[in-house]
Amino acid sequence: MIRRRVIVRGLVQGVFFRDSVRRRAQQHGVAGWVANRADGAVEAVFEGEVDAVERLVAFSRGGPRGAQVESVEVTKEEPEGLNGFSVR
Repeated sequence: MIRRRVIVRGLVQGVFFRDSVRRRAQQHGVAGWVANRADGAVEAVFEGEVDAVERLVAFSRGGPRGAQVESVEVTKEEPEGLNGFSVR
């Protein structure tokens, strides 16, 4: 079990980024959340099996069609045992 916090910058709001992440997280059994930030970025926390979390981090580097990702900051954190995945 691993946990990653991801901050994605660029044209990432208003392009269904959060919903796309939520759907993929649920498909891969990853817990956590995703939210728009006031600065225009999208922030997410992913907790789960290594391969599943890494898939979501990889998806975040490109995002859904229409997104223009400029940078992705990934931080390792200690898992907290989250359940489910939410859009904030």
